[in-house]
Parts: sequence; structure tokens; C-alpha cells
Amino acid sequence: MSLKTLENVSYFRLNNEINIPVNGQIPLHKDHEALLAFFEENVRPNLKTFPTVAEKIAYLLEHDYIESDFIKKYSIAFITELSEWLYAQNFQFKSFMAAYKFYQQYALKTNDGEFYLENIEDRILMNALYFADGDTELAQSLADELIHQRYQPATPSFLNAGRSRRGELVSCFLIQATDDMNSIGRSVNSALQLSRIGGGVGINLSNLREAGAPIKGIENAASGVVPVMKLYEDSFSYSNQLGQRQGAGVTYLSVFHPDIMAFLSTKKENADEKIRVKTLSLGVTVPDKYYELVRENADMFLFSPYDVERIYGKPFSYIDITAEYDNLLANNDIKKYRIRARDLEQEIAKLQQESGYPYIINIDVANKANPIHGKIVMSNLCSEILQVQTASELNEDQTYKTLGTDISCNLGSTNVVNLMQSPNFEKSIDSMVKALTFVTDHSDIDAVPTIKNGNKKAHTIGLGAMGLHSYFAKHHMVYGSPESIEFTDIYFMLLNFYTLKSSMNFARKTGQTFDDFDKSAYADGTYFEQYIEDKHLSDKVATLFEGIHIPTAEDWRELRQNVMTHGLYHQNRLAVAPNGSISYINDVSASIHPITQRIEERQEKKTGKIYYPARDLATDTIPYYTSAYDMDMRRVIDVYAAATKHVDQGLSMTLFLRSEMPVGLYEWKTDTKQTTRDLNILRNYAHHKGVKSIYYIRTFTDNGDEVGANQCESCVI
Repeated sequence: MSLKTLENVSYFRLNNEINIPVNGQIPLHKDHEALLAFFEENVRPNLKTFPTVAEKIAYLLEHDYIESDFIKKYSIAFITELSEWLYAQNFQFKSFMAAYKFYQQYALKTNDGEFYLENIEDRILMNALYFADGDTELAQSLADELIHQRYQPATPSFLNAGRSRRGELVSCFLIQATDDMNSIGRSVNSALQLSRIGGGVGINLSNLREAGAPIKGIENAASGVVPVMKLYEDSFSYSNQLGQRQGAGVTYLSVFHPDIMAFLSTKKENADEKIRVKTLSLGVTVPDKYYELVRENADMFLFSPYDVERIYGKPFSYIDITAEYDNLLANNDIKKYRIRARDLEQEIAKLQQESGYPYIINIDVANKANPIHGKIVMSNLCSEILQVQTASELNEDQTYKTLGTDISCNLGSTNVVNLMQSPNFEKSIDSMVKALTFVTDHSDIDAVPTIKNGNKKAHTIGLGAMGLHSYFAKHHMVYGSPESIEFTDIYFMLLNFYTLKSSMNFARKTGQTFDDFDKSAYADGTYFEQYIEDKHLSDKVATLFEGIHIPTAEDWRELRQNVMTHGLYHQNRLAVAPNGSISYINDVSASIHPITQRIEERQEKKTGKIYYPARDLATDTIPYYTSAYDMDMRRVIDVYAAATKHVDQGLSMTLFLRSEMPVGLYEWKTDTKQTTRDLNILRNYAHHKGVKSIYYIRTFTDNGDEVGANQCESCVI
């Protein structure tokens, strides 16, 4: 028998029986039976075993399955001891889906694909040894965090750690083009290189001159952003990791760019094939001024990036449109285009209904909260990465006159359910920061110098969270209730405090800070003013955090002084990604948004439907597992807003609506049909609450389809 000759297995049938009620009850025991059958029929017969850990390591090295450099940093006695300790923890998957996902997507297999070479303990061993970089104490700590699922590295990190033949450890990338042909050409090459390496690529197009703008004095010569988008889409289609995955990218455009309507039209269902983009995602950067013009039902003016850069001396993205709007309007040397703000608002909402796009980046909200010197101009493929960038200047031969800074995303996630049971919350966070820092320090993207330069200067990481709804249900809290918002506020405040402390200790130990630390709100201490007060918790939330130290005002004062004295190693520390398939392995709800189904139905490519019950689903938790599609989305926005206060980057927030909404869900509705007005109100509410970004708008239709369902796993951890 081998993995390629499996026959007469029972686990898919047993798993599917969860969806058949027995006497009105969900037969959850069928999932447990499927899990046992999966190990009996699939894993154990097809797992290559070895008499000793030493012999296994020798085999993996001899056959070039793992790298030798990191293994040489440890004695075989220590590796054996750590491996035996991991197996002694008696890890158990809690669902069939979790085990199936791990062995299908993450476990190392023989070159012919016929046998497994790893259990989850072995994959965790490789992660712990690799990220600890020879530090045995850290390797033990990371093994502890990983086997108890308090920490989950991003998919590229968890999958590739230690392997000889692997992709990069980072999740996705952000680059930008400036308004000249050399920059466009260089960015296309960068997109090809980055897509080859792995992960999704975000590209900022706001700096490009609009269709019809002059080129070297010739009027109406420029073709605008749409043909450039087609170049990127073809690049991602070509550069797809040897056919192993679909190349993925997102292009961002300012809502005040003259090509905004044409940009949105590329995703319309009836778009002409010449302009339609099928696989490229769309994002829009939206300043506060736009919301003001929409509220006033006013005309809005779109400004020529070519003219703006010519007069202001910097690319269009780096202009504060809200602050400069009246000056731009009054300047006769800047070409402008008049539209109705609400007409554009309707176009955005209609397209979100049709496709789920565009993502919305509230760019002024992000920059006001940004403690770093510089300007955030875009985001990534999943809208949670918000970091400052600087533009490059190129010579005619495409060499760099001025090397700018672009971004690589290095992500990991806390598991809320399990981290809240950590015997030492601070130590857990510190170990996670160290693991993420290893990836940052050892990421060296030579093919794209701006990415390499940005990573070298910023040392950024992105620690997030998954399983928030699972935690709420377990503790009988309604998602979006005051106590759930209070819990979210405290949880993310803790992540902020302890990652700041870890980053400060890195700076103290290494004598290094991120570039321009001295110009940040951390250096002058102003960032910490929001925290210099003691927290007063409700009785229920205080009970939940019992045994976990909540930083006092004095703790924050001490941290402020230490940061001002020693600096911070990491420019950015926190970001909440969508958490796709990896949340199944952790047996918790994805990210911090609500579940969509109590028994989730997933269509797997070759095997058909697999059913996944929500974590700890039982009679007492069912009332607290309301589907996102049956929930007032303002609850979701409120939870994300509570976390946003403490997250120095962004949070990938999806909004879930039905095409036919439950009666009485929203007080402004007189019927049940979803309208563009619903989306307008919710997007404006999110902006008002200080939410930095909105990822997909997902709509559940009458025929059971999901419009805007996330198909991208490139940077989904």
C-alpha cells in the first residue's frame, strides 16, 4: 500500500455523516470516528518509520530532504531528547479536517509522494530547531509553544522550515511603481521574481499618470493604469512556482486617481476582455476627504498624478490629499477631473456586491495611527500589512539612482484559546517574537533590491491571532457583546506590550534599532501616552485573565523609558492575517472574525466535501456560534476596532452579508434585499470606528454560492 494506491477508505464517508442529523442531533462522534479511521487507514500504513531519531535524521540528510547547516548546530543527543519530549506530550488532533489538512499540505513526503516522512511532532521539531538557530533553550521553548498550539508560524514558515527544497519563509510582498517606463519595467520584473519565490505580491499604481496624460509633451499619449495591470496579471500567470500554485497579486489605486472608474471596471462581470482582469485582485486607498465629500453629496475632483508630482516634487501617493485637497483644486497647473462622489461610492458598492472587490484601505486612518516616520501608501494581498515605504529613483539603464524601501511580510499567529492557558504568557510571546525575528534576519531577497533594502532597515514582523470566536463560544460570550470587545481590547493590549518589551530587549542586546527609530513616536515617548493609565476590568473579563499579568500604568511608564533609552529592533510587530487552512490544523476559528457555519462545508479539489465542526461545538456553545452571515456586521467592526487600537499594522477584516438578509438585522432596512446602501453604511461605520482596512465583502446568495469568497492562500497563514 502507498498514498497513491489508497482504496476502500472509510474516513470521508464517516466525516460526511456529520451532516446527517440523527434524532435532530448533530452526530459529532462521526468526526471522531473519521479521525481515527484516517490514522488507521491512511497515516500509519504509509508512514516511513526509523528505529531511532539519529537514523531518521541521517536518512533525511542523506536523501537531501532537510538542510544540514541547522542540524549541525545541535548534538544528536539534544535532537533525540527534544523529539522524545514532543512525542511524550501526546498531541491529539481534535478533528478529521485538522489531521487531513496537516498530512495533505504540510507533512514531508518521499520524493515519489508515496509515503509520509513526518508526523506533526516531526514538523514541529524541524521548526523549533530551525528557528532557534542553535539555541537549545529557545528550541525547547518553541517546541513547547508549537506542540501546545499556542503559536502557529505562517504557512510558508511552518511548511518550509528545515527543508532542502523549499520556497521562501516569508508570506507576501509589497512593491510600488513610480511614473516612468523604467520603473514600470522594473516592477514587472520584480513581480515575476517575487511570484516565483512564493507568496502574493501587492503593487501600488497610484503614482502612474492617467490615460490621456501627456508623455514628453505629446498630448493623450499615456495609456493609464489598466494596460499595466494586464502586464502584471500575465506575469503572475507565467511565474507560478513551476505550476504548483496560481501566481497572485493585488494592485492598489488611490480613489482620487483619474483612472479610478476604469480601474474598477476591470472586475465587472460584463467587462470587455481587453480590459478585464480575472485573477488580479483590486484595492483602493481612501483618504478621509473622500468620506467627507460623500457625506456632503458633493462633486469630487480627481488629480493628474503627472501634474501633482511635477509641482510637488514627489510621487502622487506621498501627497496628503485630505490636507492638500483645496490647494490642489486651486492650482491651475494641475489637471483635474470632476465626478460625483456618490457616483463613485455606488460604483464601489456595486462592484463589491458583484465580486467582493475592491479592498478598502483607509489610508489616513492608517497614517494617523502610524508611529513610524514616513508614509503608508498601500497594503498587501490580504490588506493587513501597513508599513511605510520610500520610492526609488531609477537611471535610464534601470539601475538605482536612489534605492527605495519595499516590504516583505513575515507572519505568525497566536492561538487565542490556547495562549490564554499558557503557564507564562510573557515567555510565550517572547519565544514567538524570536522565531519571527529569525525569519526576518535570514530573509535575503537579492532578486528585488528594494525588498532586501526595506527588510534590512526595518526588521519587521507580524504577530497576529486566530481562534477569537472559538474562545468567545467556549466562555459563553456573544461575539460583539461589550464583554467580548473588552476581552479583545485587553488581549491585543497584552500582545502589544509584550512584543514591545521583546523588541526593546532585542535592541538592547544587539545594539541595533530599526532605521529612523529616532524619528518615531516611540523614541520621544508620545506613543505610550495612550497607555499610562490602569485598566479597570469587568468581573467576567478579570476572571478570564486570572493568572496573566495585566500591565499597569507603572509598567507602561517603565517600558516607555526603556524603549526611549534602548530603542526597538522591529519597525513593526503586529498584524492580523486571514488565517486560512492553517486555522483548521489549530482546530479553531480563523483569524478574529466569526465562523460562517457551525459545521463548515469545504469542497476539496479531489476528494469532494469535507465537514468541519466548530471548536468545542456542544449544546452549551451552540447559541454562541452565530454565523457571520446572520450577524450585524457592526459587531464585527466593533471587535476589529478594539484590536486595531493596539495593532501597529492592520487587520484583515472581511464583512459577511446575505443577498437576502434576516428581517430586523439592520434598523435602516425596510426589506430583506441587500443593497449598495448597506455596504455604504457599513464602510462608513468602519471608517468612523477607526478600522484601517476592509478585505473582502463576502455575500452568501440564495443559491448557496459565496461571492467574494477568499480564494487566495498565498499569504493566508
